Amino acid sequence: MEKKTAILMLQDGTTYKGTAIGAIGTTTGEICFNTSMTGYQEIYTDPSYFGQIIVNTVSHIGNYGTVTDENESNKPQINGLVVKSFSSVFSRSTAEGSLQDYLDSANLVGIADIDTRALVRHIRQKGAMNAIITSETDDLKVIKKQLQATPNMEGLELSSVVTTKEPYTVGDPRAAVKVAVLDLGIKKSILDNFTSRGMLCKVFPSNTTFEQMKQWKPDGYFLSNGPGDPSVMDYAVTTAKEILEADKPLFGICLGHQIISRATGLETYKMHHGHRGANHPVKNLDSGRSEVTSQNHGFAVSMESIEKNDSVELTHTNLNDETVEGIKVLGKKAFSVQYHPEASPGPNDSRYLFTRFLEMIQENN
Repeated sequence: MEKKTAILMLQDGTTYKGTAIGAIGTTTGEICFNTSMTGYQEIYTDPSYFGQIIVNTVSHIGNYGTVTDENESNKPQINGLVVKSFSSVFSRSTAEGSLQDYLDSANLVGIADIDTRALVRHIRQKGAMNAIITSETDDLKVIKKQLQATPNMEGLELSSVVTTKEPYTVGDPRAAVKVAVLDLGIKKSILDNFTSRGMLCKVFPSNTTFEQMKQWKPDGYFLSNGPGDPSVMDYAVTTAKEILEADKPLFGICLGHQIISRATGLETYKMHHGHRGANHPVKNLDSGRSEVTSQNHGFAVSMESIEKNDSVELTHTNLNDETVEGIKVLGKKAFSVQYHPEASPGPNDSRYLFTRFLEMIQENN
């Protein structure tokens, strides 16, 4: 079967020609790269990537196929895919199908056989920007016009798009500890880390108020990861403020961390090109130890605003660029981290945070 040509064009006009993978079509979104060596399926199904085109920096993608259990949500969430070498065959005996079939069934457009190393260097230098992938036309003027119509990630509220439409529970109904989860774009493996520690979770849509969640009588509250700009999510910030005012145990990851931070008066900003990978070193300022972490975020909490705020304490910092990786709210039972302690993909150095949250709840009961 003859391979079809695809074109990738960046917002600054940089253009690459490669081979179409996945579905034949056209897609746009913010382009960003992930440096993880494995776990491509977990990356593609993470709702935090909603609206983005992902560049996998590892050379070979698709070689171990796909397995339903490795989905972090009920479908791929990315807008498009860019890889160097794409494998339409797989060698893992437990795989249920090829990545090509997986992408095709999800109508996901991608491009292969391009110099991803050069592309990543370009993004690192120029910063995150919008891009378009198409296997439908090679008319660069038409492609550029379609790209110009794509909205920028900064200022976009996306949690309401990816959140659950109805509340649902996960875990043992007889569990002694109940956690109300505000779904801003949650990953399945986060819920797994709660339920494996004996907690019952009730997952609520992103616009659920504190009063509505409180009626379930939870022992603690969790604000999840998710896509988009935290600075336009006043509804979630209000919920976080009310949980803090009620002095209930509160834990946040990634976007949830940013929402809790904004609820305490801290500021967030759009990063130059973000952190996305499974080997980011973070220093735990309490223990003095380094943790290797999995990360996926394009926004961050301002270090300067922490230095001016006496209601929060910095608990974790990034050893690569000294950005904020974790805080605790002084005088409250609340803490949050920017990285992903559940990993998937990634190391398990930070899974103790789920146990810490459970212990906080138990001490409060």
